[in-house]
Amino acid sequence: MTVPFETTLHVRHHCLCLAAQRTARALARRFDEALRPLGLTSGQFSLLMSLNRPSPPTISSVAGLLAMDRTTLTANLKPLERRGLVDAAVDPSDRRSRRLSLTPAGQALLQSAVPIWTREHAAVDALLPHDELESLRAGLRALS
Repeated sequence: MTVPFETTLHVRHHCLCLAAQRTARALARRFDEALRPLGLTSGQFSLLMSLNRPSPPTISSVAGLLAMDRTTLTANLKPLERRGLVDAAVDPSDRRSRRLSLTPAGQALLQSAVPIWTREHAAVDALLPHDELESLRAGLRALS
């Protein structure tokens, strides 16, 4: 027995997961291209931005913010650490945990990336009706 083609069309037009995946890939490609001159991907930009805090966060808190498991986050941190952009240090209050911080080079790169992100984000925002942007953001936050 096969799934009817009408079901395929229904899923294509109604599946929020598919729509979110397609949109995430399209946005990632767009921001990857914009950030390419700095040698950053959109995911690396998000990771660096998540470390831009008054005090160094734990790996667990960053993983939670980025909706990643700790293993994936650790793998994504390695190239940034090799480039000297991120430092991972043992947490003095819990030696089993590590705290992450931007190095001066990481802070400088992030500072260079923010205007690119701002410009690209404004271009993306311009693609949607202004009155729908906040509703879209609220809906995405509710689903995440």
